Amino acid sequence: MFIVSLTYHNGPEAADDHLTAHIDWLKQGYSSGLFLASGRKIPRTGGVILADGDRAALDAFLAADPFALHGVADYEVTEVAFSIAAEGLERLKD
Repeated sequence: MFIVSLTYHNGPEAADDHLTAHIDWLKQGYSSGLFLASGRKIPRTGGVILADGDRAALDAFLAADPFALHGVADYEVTEVAFSIAAEGLERLKD
């Protein structure tokens, strides 16, 4: 399991120029089963994605994000092995 933290370089306004393409990219991540959840940070300095799968595949997919292609955001990937999860979220456990 991976937590991906995106941080905008030049604020949300720069991200807005590529938001529609980024959302289409997110939908592809969900369709492939790679992404489990995503959303914006508050305050809006970037976003967070919860992902599952192969690290190399995740890295390749992140590189194809319009935010990455246009230099809008940096990405930090943290691998996590959850040992406890709330009822209904058992899939998150390692």
